[in-house]
Amino acid sequence: MSREICVHSWPCSYYLEPEKRWVPGKLSLTSRSLRFMTDKTGETLVSFPLSSVVEIKKEASHFVFSSITILENSGLKHWFSSLQPSRNAVFSIIEHFWRELLLSPPEAALPVTKGKQLTGLMACSQKRLEETARVLHHQGEQLDSITRGLDKMESDLDMADRLGNFKDITFKFADSLFSLPTSAVESLWLLTELESPSWWPFSSKLWKMPAETNPKESTSMASPKVLGEEGVVVRIPAVISQGNASHVKAGSLTILVSGLEIHDSCSLLMHRFEREDIDDIKVHTPYEISIRQRFIGRPDIAYRLISAKMSEAIPILEVQFSKKMELLEDALMPRSARSSSPIEKGCSVWQAASGLMDRAMPHEPCSGSQEGPSLQLQRSEPLVSEGDAQELRQILRKLKSLALDTETELERQDDVLDGITAAIDRTTLTIDKHNQRTKKLT
Repeated sequence: MSREICVHSWPCSYYLEPEKRWVPGKLSLTSRSLRFMTDKTGETLVSFPLSSVVEIKKEASHFVFSSITILENSGLKHWFSSLQPSRNAVFSIIEHFWRELLLSPPEAALPVTKGKQLTGLMACSQKRLEETARVLHHQGEQLDSITRGLDKMESDLDMADRLGNFKDITFKFADSLFSLPTSAVESLWLLTELESPSWWPFSSKLWKMPAETNPKESTSMASPKVLGEEGVVVRIPAVISQGNASHVKAGSLTILVSGLEIHDSCSLLMHRFEREDIDDIKVHTPYEISIRQRFIGRPDIAYRLISAKMSEAIPILEVQFSKKMELLEDALMPRSARSSSPIEKGCSVWQAASGLMDRAMPHEPCSGSQEGPSLQLQRSEPLVSEGDAQELRQILRKLKSLALDTETELERQDDVLDGITAAIDRTTLTIDKHNQRTKKLT
């Protein structure tokens, strides 16, 4: 257990059954076990895996003190009381990790050969790259939508500008104006009318614009469709707290392309963070993060989330919010000092691969050296079998294809960003020109 990362620890008291007394100390939770250490001597009184727990309940000791009882499959019952910051907070977090451990699929047997171990690491890297490619694809769709919006805005402004500059327009040309009932066209037409002399015959009072649909209604009807099409990158269960750490509730964290959503246990939306509204995301441990949005003149909006599956969300958050992520000291603990999950092990695939390749390379014995029979037998056995090598080749082909597709998509998005920048510059010049026309009328 010493190699596991501590998810959380709470000051509390443990009831020592042989001595019939309460012992003050600290209860520590990892992703797979619980441990209680005394304050006075630092001795570990209790340590047991969560897989051996059959029941977690809230009870009262002597009908006064609120406690948490944990029953093991051996029939041993543990009592914890005086829990800080609150019994409900400690119970919710322990129950979350216990439930996720029970619901998780059983772990496969450890790979016998190094080839199978390397194959598992490469498969995790492939999954991580596929998640990154999915986020990049959604980002490209957003950029394409922005480009289409800018093109339409530029077209409307150009049409309104051309119609407004020709004061000797005909009724036929005016009909083309009425076919574009946009706010930009109407504003620039009004600006042209204000600049015209009083005898100008083509006044808006003499013209009746055709009835058009209320833009607000069309926008409100279109927005649910847009929200419905928005892809969910990942959704994980979590224990959520806001402000006061003693008030926690079960819920979920949803990572979208355009932001983050926090829901309660009934799937009701608690808060939505737009992508540009998030100021910082702090990674306290591999299982705990905090999200904050700052305000001037009113309190910040901050949420703290603890999840047994946070390792699936942190790499995606690093891709989407790389400049806003902050890894604290506990989150930077070397991976060798913890018991990693298969997903976490995927990050060290290249180190493992290089180490295996070094060991797999044939080494010529030094002159005069004698090899024992055990060493010769060990060298005769291959580290990677033919089947494992074939599977590794297939995974490497997929990784290469994903990397090339990602490079192509990044180059395309660079071109799209250049086009967006040029369109914004042209639109800004057009707006500045009409602002100068407006200033002349004042």
